[in-house]
Amino acid sequence: MKIIAGPCQHESLEHSLKIATECKRVCDMYGITYFFKASYDKANRTSMHSKRGAGMNATLRAFKEIKASLGVKTLTDVHSISQVCLIEHFNELEGSVVDVLQIPALLCRQTDLIRCACQTNMIVNIKKGQFLAPWDVAGILSKTEGAKEVWITERGTSFGYNNLVVDFTGIKYMMENFDAEIVFDASHSSQKPSSLGGSSGGDRSNVSVLAKAAAAIGVKNLFVEVHDDPDRSPSDGSTMLHLKDFERLVNEIHYHTHSS
Repeated sequence: MKIIAGPCQHESLEHSLKIATECKRVCDMYGITYFFKASYDKANRTSMHSKRGAGMNATLRAFKEIKASLGVKTLTDVHSISQVCLIEHFNELEGSVVDVLQIPALLCRQTDLIRCACQTNMIVNIKKGQFLAPWDVAGILSKTEGAKEVWITERGTSFGYNNLVVDFTGIKYMMENFDAEIVFDASHSSQKPSSLGGSSGGDRSNVSVLAKAAAAIGVKNLFVEVHDDPDRSPSDGSTMLHLKDFERLVNEIHYHTHSS
């Protein structure tokens, strides 16, 4: 079992280290492999004026410090071929700072981006687009030949305008039909974008409910965003789990995973 957890955006070394330390402590208690995640650039923010992140250089250097301090694995997202190449070069110079490249949901069918990521020595995590049926993932996977390892992350499906639903039968289909690790993103699946182009709102109380449901059908891998003060997070605060609640969530999904 693995858990990918961290803030939506990297805000500072001190802040990310605090979150990674607590998440690792909890995951170690349960024998779960932990991946720290944070974004250096939120390139798909709703508003032009929204905060996007600390930038690649500052974030990757913080990742290096966090890995040196805690020995954790790391994940960050990419939006272009140039970003893939820059991270690959950074890894070559600094010693495998990033373990997993994540392809955002809105870019999950971008052939050249996927192919480039799969040609690196990093694991590739592809967020399944909200607009795709479970069986459409076959087309994504056809583009991943030669990859070190591929994960597919479910993050909810569009249901009309401004709403998401989670189709657990679809997750079951992917688990049974694809030779790829299936991850469940409990945070983004809890989003409920507001109308008229507003922010990506949601309800963080649904994170635990959805995570336990996924564990109950046999999903072994969880993606969740956490923050020590979610309501002051620069992005996605409404669906970020409070850091103090992380241990309780892991305890609950560990129980459901081992009783399913």
